[in-house]
Amino acid sequence: MSIGITKVTARIGARVSGVDITRPLAPEQVAALREALNAHKALVFDAQGLDDAGQQAFARHFGDLTTAHPTVGAVEGAPNVLPVDSERGRANHWHTDVTFVLNPPQASTLRSITVPPYGGETLIANAAAAYRDLPEPLRRLADTLWAEHTNDYDYAVPDEEIDEEKAAQRAQFTSIEYRTAHPVVRVHPLTGERGLFIGGFAQRITGLSVGESRRILDLLQAYVTRPENILRWRWSENQLVLFDNRITQHYAIDNYDGQPRRLHRVTVAGDVPVGIEGKESYSIEGDASHYTPVAA
Repeated sequence: MSIGITKVTARIGARVSGVDITRPLAPEQVAALREALNAHKALVFDAQGLDDAGQQAFARHFGDLTTAHPTVGAVEGAPNVLPVDSERGRANHWHTDVTFVLNPPQASTLRSITVPPYGGETLIANAAAAYRDLPEPLRRLADTLWAEHTNDYDYAVPDEEIDEEKAAQRAQFTSIEYRTAHPVVRVHPLTGERGLFIGGFAQRITGLSVGESRRILDLLQAYVTRPENILRWRWSENQLVLFDNRITQHYAIDNYDGQPRRLHRVTVAGDVPVGIEGKESYSIEGDASHYTPVAA
């Protein structure tokens, strides 16, 4: 069967048909999916019959895998699989996966295992469209900026809401502190597109105070999260979403009344980000070599 690609929104997202991701893919299928990912940024697949081993095998078509996370534990017996479980915390903030390390994943796969009867959607935003939306003066400013990304971040949970369990989760997440400087505008290595490379782990603009940084980051972030740039995916069980982590952000909506919600995440090792002048990101603190190789 030929692969079918059906757009979900004008700017981001497509459903894929005509490919069985529980089986090894032919090189021409992988090339077609990569082309579709470059164009649509996020692809949705039927994943009926896919298990952890199959999800890892599918992700490997796009490159070497990372381990589950630099500091958070993996699924037992599957060191490349991260449980995204409502009982372990909720990523209800805009972010790009693991940008606090030198070479964040190039792509992420999320597979639905348990979905609540309502709510629990994942939002995915097109950061290239956001960059194109910037007025010219803002675009020129963004082109010159670098931002420090760190995992020493509280996921926007006020201190008064932190109980012992949440405190333990936060301590684990920051058990190795990472700080990395990335260009605010990243050039995609395959398409040459420019995208805003910021999100929740970007905490400070190089050379500016925290307060000044926050104002600029919030201004730029508002373009990323415009409704026109967002895919809002309502999960069914046994689906897989593949998204380009180099040029998107995502957000898991906490709108399901604490009911069980579990996804499994497998990520593909990425390259070191590069800005518009060809300068690469650089590490300030923290060694992530145990987590990810650097993709060529």
